[in-house]
Amino acid sequence: MDRRDFLKTTVTFAALAPLASLADAVAKASGAAAAKAAMTRRPLGKSGVMLPLLGFGGMRLPRRKGSPEIDVGEVRRMVARAFEGGCNYFDTAFMYHGGRSERCFGEVLRDYPRDSYFLADKMPVWMAKSADDVRRIFEEQLSRCRTEYFDCYLIHSLDAGKWRRAKEFKVYEFLSEMKKQGKIRHLGFSFHDSPEVLQEIAAERQWDFAQIQLNYLDWELYRSREQYEILTKAGIPVIVMEPLRGGALANLSPEATAVLKNAAPDASNASWAFRYAGSLPNVVCILSGMTRMEHLEENLRTFSPLVPLTDPERATLDLALAAYRKQLAVPCTSCRYCMPCPVGVEIPKIFAFYNQYKLTNRAGRFRDQYNSLPEGSRADACVACGACAKVCPQKIHIPEELAKIARLPVLKSR
Repeated sequence: MDRRDFLKTTVTFAALAPLASLADAVAKASGAAAAKAAMTRRPLGKSGVMLPLLGFGGMRLPRRKGSPEIDVGEVRRMVARAFEGGCNYFDTAFMYHGGRSERCFGEVLRDYPRDSYFLADKMPVWMAKSADDVRRIFEEQLSRCRTEYFDCYLIHSLDAGKWRRAKEFKVYEFLSEMKKQGKIRHLGFSFHDSPEVLQEIAAERQWDFAQIQLNYLDWELYRSREQYEILTKAGIPVIVMEPLRGGALANLSPEATAVLKNAAPDASNASWAFRYAGSLPNVVCILSGMTRMEHLEENLRTFSPLVPLTDPERATLDLALAAYRKQLAVPCTSCRYCMPCPVGVEIPKIFAFYNQYKLTNRAGRFRDQYNSLPEGSRADACVACGACAKVCPQKIHIPEELAKIARLPVLKSR
């Protein structure tokens, strides 16, 4: 730890605990330095920047009870602990929590020196109707986040259609100009489409990194292996989203969980999934949407340092995956891109209830959860307009799946 880093850490703790003595602040700074040193870090390509392998995702922040509002106080506590543990990469987006995620990070991170953390944000090209909208959204994001620049900036959720719109509005060219002006340090994109489309996007422009959905379930199911290999061959570093597939891989079926617990009784399901993604050498950061402090604490233990999977552990994970896939229902990650539904159907909640039912076979609980939803928000209220399916990153035929659920006999029995 050099003098500059030492002073950064000391200033951070002084801001967090202004009433502590200087001796206490120095002691805390020394402890924080040790924690930061334990966090696995990897280089972002040839930039010279070292990212923490664990990134703090802003899509599933804690909320106030019974409210859509983010619990900013709890986020502030979690961010302080993340800094202490060496996790200083924060990822947000224009629509996360209805715009509240950007504002929350803007409020919380202003307590820290700007060069002590990495902030990532994204351009939602589908929300732009013109090139002027692209500029307006970008400037609004800077304002919401209370920053003068983004360390990492992405064209958000690219697929074939969004890439065409991005080219029509010259989004890459605009963002490249922002990079020249110092408002963006590293330019990339996040992706939800086929490897063939990814090959096209990766080849057409110069990218500093790319963000893809990658986990041991999607390695083959979602063709993540092919995506990873395309980017690695192109020399593009990979940031991972959905390492737990929306929490599904943290809450495996009893059969799959038993396989993992038999091999490592003290290891959580989530830690297996994180270690899987972290074992890939071209992965430079793995995002985790941490809703509770215990999520953060467990993740810090997993990544400080991250221990790659051994060959026997990979074989164990294959067995667990085989057990889990037998009961897989709807591959929803609860990203909520489908929301709000034009007629008010609670799409992610319904799929979550249904998937849990398929995993546990607890019909009564499923029926009670489903019937706890207002009548107008249940699966049978779907009018099959298709708006949800058009924006679903998982390419789920949502109206069809809702129709299947609505017809389930278990929902009609008493």
